[in-house]
Amino acid sequence: MARVTVVVTGASGSVYGMRLTEQLITAGHEVVFCATQAGREVTAFELGFELPTDDATVAAAALAEFLELPGADRLRVAYPDDLFDPIASGSYPLDAVVVCPASMGFCASVAAGLAGDLPERAADVALKERRPLVMVPREMPFSLVHLRNLTGLAEAGAIIAPANPAFYNKPQSIDDLVSFVVGKVLDVLGVEHDLYARWGQ
Repeated sequence: MARVTVVVTGASGSVYGMRLTEQLITAGHEVVFCATQAGREVTAFELGFELPTDDATVAAAALAEFLELPGADRLRVAYPDDLFDPIASGSYPLDAVVVCPASMGFCASVAAGLAGDLPERAADVALKERRPLVMVPREMPFSLVHLRNLTGLAEAGAIIAPANPAFYNKPQSIDDLVSFVVGKVLDVLGVEHDLYARWGQ
């Protein structure tokens, strides 16, 4: 069983992070879910889900209910302003951090080593501890600034996995497109899934 931090930023595509959280927990892993303020706002706008901000236990239960999980025993919510949370420390045993979706502002902050809040610090810790950091940018087109920041992250050890769905599996719905992107992220993490048909199957 792995312990993964899933960060949802303010980039469009919050459904990716939510589906990833659901899939990881369904597969038996633990998830520390942390949304930036903009991430919470975009999630509410795109999906109609407002993450409670006054109690982490209540927030985890609400998130589990929204994701139609049987319970929240393997799910914990961390808040972006809580730099005393365990995921801010390299001594806390995490197997990976996934930023899904990753805004260009978030990528720039991590590339510059700013670590101004908990999500940025969690990503920074993953890099310094040589743990998998998966960045899922959802932007188009990329500017030269974006590309340089993503290159810097890749050079520092991050895995850049853009939210680019494929069409060889003949998707029939938006859900199929989401499943492909999340499935590719799970592939990077080494988590088995059946979210999409692989080439040749």
